Amino acid sequence: MRIIEQPREMQEHCLRARCEGHTVGLVPTMGYYHEGHLRLMRWARQQADLLCVSLFVNPTQFGPSEDLASYPRDFDRDCELASREGVDVLFAPKSGSMYGPRHATWVEVPELSRPLCGRSRPTHFRGVCTVVCKLLNLALPHFAVFGRKDWQQLAVVTRMARDLDLPTEIVGRPIVREPDGLAMSSRNTYLSEAEREQAAHIFAGLKAAQQWVEQGVCDTSDLLERLQRFYGAHIPAGQIDYLEIVDPHELTQVSSVGGQALLAVAVYLGKARLIDNMLLEG
Repeated sequence: MRIIEQPREMQEHCLRARCEGHTVGLVPTMGYYHEGHLRLMRWARQQADLLCVSLFVNPTQFGPSEDLASYPRDFDRDCELASREGVDVLFAPKSGSMYGPRHATWVEVPELSRPLCGRSRPTHFRGVCTVVCKLLNLALPHFAVFGRKDWQQLAVVTRMARDLDLPTEIVGRPIVREPDGLAMSSRNTYLSEAEREQAAHIFAGLKAAQQWVEQGVCDTSDLLERLQRFYGAHIPAGQIDYLEIVDPHELTQVSSVGGQALLAVAVYLGKARLIDNMLLEG
């Protein structure tokens, strides 16, 4: 596995591969790998001649009081895990090489960035969009793979790539969960034992909501009230950031579940902010 730190070197390497007719795939990450990351790599490995993984804790997607400094990191372990999965290139730039001292350009998709996580993290998706756009310009991949745990991120990046005519297919892959249903996340390491037990009820609540829909409860206000009571009873240490049912593509609120609707949640639990979602089938 080749480790590249300089953006220009990364671009030259990937451009050469693409010009030679090789299929280039990219898995953007912030590191501290778990099974969710590794499954993205395994899927991409099957599709790509040259598999690139970026490892970059992007400072511009963290707010002033968020966990940039404490975000979990273990570079040597990540390198070993990526190598085991057959990654060809690990792009691990320094922050200064991605954002120079006079950096003044941002990429945004405002309408999709405002709801859900955007309400409590108003600059988050501007940072995400900008760094993903830069990574796509550097790796020049035929496809880039993202997990569906952050559905809003996937929607924002997909729209950004489409609107800017970037020659990259954005691929969403299923959420990977722990045996008790908790969506895998690097931030799960923040949870205490008691918090970890309660965290499993985030997914349990999503499954309960799907059951209510199957029983004929389709009004979103009713569903969200039921879910709020469920979380109050089963996650007493948690603080809800949002519970919303929205259109899966436009992320606008819907009044009832007819066909497909996205149930998205964010819960503060201890030092962790945990997100999850489920497509409800009306």
